[in-house]
Amino acid sequence: MSAAVFVRTLSDSRRSLTGWAVGTALVGMAYASTYPSQRQNTASIPEALRESLHVDGTAAGYLQATVFGVIVPLLAMAYGVATGSRAIAGDEESGHLDLLLAHPLTRTRFALQRFAALVAGAFGIATLVWLAVLAVRNSAELTDVTPVEFLAQCLNLALLASAFGALALGIGAAAGRRAVVLVVSAAVGVLSYVAGTFATQIGVDWLAYLSPFHYYIGGEPLKNGFQWGDGAVLVLASAVFVLAGVARFDSRDLSS
Repeated sequence: MSAAVFVRTLSDSRRSLTGWAVGTALVGMAYASTYPSQRQNTASIPEALRESLHVDGTAAGYLQATVFGVIVPLLAMAYGVATGSRAIAGDEESGHLDLLLAHPLTRTRFALQRFAALVAGAFGIATLVWLAVLAVRNSAELTDVTPVEFLAQCLNLALLASAFGALALGIGAAAGRRAVVLVVSAAVGVLSYVAGTFATQIGVDWLAYLSPFHYYIGGEPLKNGFQWGDGAVLVLASAVFVLAGVARFDSRDLSS
């Protein structure tokens, strides 16, 4: 039973995980491919107006504002929440959790193996996204961004998905109700996206530091490469979410 739950979880979710990975990669690749036309549109805007609107016409600026700033991370966050909500709360509501916990496996180990499978899926999605954008890097004129810088951003993508997955799993472990998980996680996701994206623009810079989204892209990995400090914050947040939920899960009466 050392890794049985981890392996079985990945096996059972292989179809949905493949769908998430392929779908996210294809969406990212499709939007990345539009950079040449978008660059021409940006070039037609007067320079003074571009500066006032903070429009960055570089490849990294375009990708950060669109592909890796909006579309791909929202899909990754959705994967984390959807998978995390099923990890414990889904099985509890369906009545399968008691059967699973009847095996010689502690609740803590069960939850951690479920989370490990979620993280493995997040890294699988991020890897496919990385390969997809590299496939169109030359044709889409994105060569100003190196493969290592793409990898740095995709690493943060996996950590962002894992952080929201940890939040959803932790809430599910503590509350045991998937509806609660989805509502709270969605609210946190929206608020964190708004804080991470618009805090500086409305003059409350400190608010951005409360947002996982800020640590995902605030250090601009597409321009600056790996941001180990930001990644460490996402890892720490994931650990706190999971451990807090597991602590409650261990002491909760599942029959109520």
